[in-house]
Amino acid sequence: MTKFKDEFVWGTAASSYQMEGGAMDQGRGDSVWDMFCRQPGLVRDGSSGMVACDHLNRYQDDVKMMADLGIQAYRLSVAWPRIFPHGTGTVNQQGLDFYDRLIDSLLAANIDPWITLFHWDFPTALYDQGGWRNRDSADWFADYAQLITEKFSDRVKNWFTLNEPQCFLGLGHQTADHAPGLKMTFEKVLQASHHSLLAHGKAVQAMRASAKGTINIGAAPVGLVTYPVNDDPRLVEAARAATFDIKNLDCFSNTWYADPMLKGGYPEDGLKLFEQFLPDIRTGDMEIIHQPLDMYGVNIYSGTPLQLNDAGEPEVVNLVGCGRTTMDWNVTPECLLWGPKFFYERYGLPVVVTENGLASCDWVHADGEVADPGRIDYVRHHLQNLRQAANNGVDVAGYFYWSIMDNFEWAHGYQQRFGLVHVDFDTQKRTPKQSAYWYRDVINSSGDIL
Repeated sequence: MTKFKDEFVWGTAASSYQMEGGAMDQGRGDSVWDMFCRQPGLVRDGSSGMVACDHLNRYQDDVKMMADLGIQAYRLSVAWPRIFPHGTGTVNQQGLDFYDRLIDSLLAANIDPWITLFHWDFPTALYDQGGWRNRDSADWFADYAQLITEKFSDRVKNWFTLNEPQCFLGLGHQTADHAPGLKMTFEKVLQASHHSLLAHGKAVQAMRASAKGTINIGAAPVGLVTYPVNDDPRLVEAARAATFDIKNLDCFSNTWYADPMLKGGYPEDGLKLFEQFLPDIRTGDMEIIHQPLDMYGVNIYSGTPLQLNDAGEPEVVNLVGCGRTTMDWNVTPECLLWGPKFFYERYGLPVVVTENGLASCDWVHADGEVADPGRIDYVRHHLQNLRQAANNGVDVAGYFYWSIMDNFEWAHGYQQRFGLVHVDFDTQKRTPKQSAYWYRDVINSSGDIL
């Protein structure tokens, strides 16, 4: 095979807090990101998602633009506090109506909506009750998941529970770089992590029970990839081991989240390393977390290269002069060859790259165009590697570029531009970048022009 399979999904992605705006409109409740942004100095440019891309009011034009750019699928997230302003209890009908209209608009434009239930905008009302630190959070989330599934599963077939638990737990609860801005003890961080995994499991149960048709469910964790610089079998195995090892007292690993979801237990090396910090794991917890899933969603932006030294031992390559994005991430396209391979071989599920992309220095030039050849080159080489993974036998089901348009990039505010479409945040004018038109051509050719 020299191309992606016929049913391969070509998409783009975004999230509610980064896109929608209308933080105080149409009955929406407060989120931890609203709370975080109100505290001076935590967001680099002092901004917030209060307005963001004003997608709440401009979604019809945005959907038309996506259709004009040939997008086949759009991964969006639902804002929990837009549905339950207090996290639980009274449902905000205006919130449901917005997503009803958005989903119908996407379908009318032949764009398949893929829904992520949690992309970090946790309701402040529930945070005040302990948030993920409270074991009840699993039930709060499951109730929310059930309602959304009941409402939209007649039209939405593909679902993700949690986006990047490594980030909302590690950056949000351990280092305080993200909302809710906590620096908890590692024992409390692991307890919150365990509760989020319980929330995933209970949500999947609720979704299966309430779906109006056959649905596909996954999660979308960070993909931390170590890859070999050549095909030496010793090096490949060393890179595989490094991809799945747990080495540090932090949240940034693959297996601490994926193994419970897909293998039914925490990994042994993590249990040993974290021994004195382990959470309260009750009888039946792992069975709840370990629910059948249909796909392995994963967000991969970069990777760590490994080589063998003169003694035949694996060591990390020092990438002197490597290409860098404005997020200061190395440009390493091989991550989309080896990452999907390793995840597919370990977990046996079709792999969906739920996020991949780069932030770059983009502005509207004097001719009215946004030239971003670096983005085109980045995506081309990553997709070429992803196609090679498919050629090598990996079941690669789809690719979602992050993101459809420039938006609120969390603690960076509006200083980082990931979009295929440029957004002037003063006027809200959208200008498709050259990469958007290039990606349209890639989609139209099913990747043949790569």
